[in-house]
Amino acid sequence: MHSFLRVLLGLALVFAGTSHLTFARKEFTAQVPEFVPLSEDATVLASGVAEITLGSALVLAPKPARRFVGSVAALFFTVIFPGNLSQWVNRRDAFGLDTDEKRVARLFGQPLLIAAALWSTRGRRS
Repeated sequence: MHSFLRVLLGLALVFAGTSHLTFARKEFTAQVPEFVPLSEDATVLASGVAEITLGSALVLAPKPARRFVGSVAALFFTVIFPGNLSQWVNRRDAFGLDTDEKRVARLFGQPLLIAAALWSTRGRRS
């Protein structure tokens, strides 16, 4: 189950990262907080590259490196959380999140992603 979730999370990250660089590029600008020193587009592109890299690493990392990769992925999900908060606070519509209720509900998904990144890369306890 750990490996299945790790690969699923990795593939989801690769897909999300690819969408940052292509068809959903404009949508992702809704999540860029004002305090980020880069332009919205540069931030979306950089986070897309990071997601592709992390997703690939989750899928392809050798067993001894998986715990580290999972920790980096969890840190990444933590670092991008202010973007989700910004989308809610500034009432920006994107990805079907067109009400405050939907935007708040999304905030609860981030801790689940953090937990999935950590749990799926820890393996079974002996």
